[in-house]
Amino acid sequence: MNVKKQLTEGLITNNPVLVQQIGLCATMAISTTLFNGLGMGLSVLIILTCCNVVISAIRKIIPEQVRLAIFVVVIAGFVTIVDLVLKAFIPALSESLGVFIPLIVVNCIIIGRAEAFSSKESIALSFRDGVFQGLGYTCVLILMCLFRELLGSGTIGGGLLNGANSFLTLDGTGAGIRIIPEGIGAGALTLPFGGFLTLGLLMAVMQYALRKNGEKKARKEKEGKE
Repeated sequence: MNVKKQLTEGLITNNPVLVQQIGLCATMAISTTLFNGLGMGLSVLIILTCCNVVISAIRKIIPEQVRLAIFVVVIAGFVTIVDLVLKAFIPALSESLGVFIPLIVVNCIIIGRAEAFSSKESIALSFRDGVFQGLGYTCVLILMCLFRELLGSGTIGGGLLNGANSFLTLDGTGAGIRIIPEGIGAGALTLPFGGFLTLGLLMAVMQYALRKNGEKKARKEKEGKE
């Protein structure tokens, strides 16, 4: 499997959220600001990549009967490391994400890739799979955050950008850059309902694009045979 194919799968054709439809709970819950979305996405990317590498490295010595239990132990170890690092260096992000960082232990994206890919493939392929699947997850989170924050609150980069001086901040206090005048945004998008709506729209767009692409390829193959 080449790099281009793995990248395409992670971002588009096998995107963990929009195509595989796993890890949806955290995706909808924390995608309210760019600060949360970027932090959660990068955390999952790091944990997924590290777990893939370790599981691939020990796959041949893992007893079949306890493989899932070992996967969970490996994942829990890296989740604990990331959780402690966030608490030490970015406490605002740790507090904002709350229980969703520890819950990465049972995130279906990480367990699913461990079972379906890294437990069967080489370390190099598993490393790339972790990076590209993590990027796909992160990109979806960022899109959802930008959409919900912009149309719901009228800002972009809440918690991460300071609107007055346009500089990055990691203390979660950034007001964001205001695009839409205050009071005009659709506040419902910042509520749980907004997460369901935004995710549903993105899924619909992705499925439509994949179907059109499939139809286009089928037409080309048919024309080639004729």
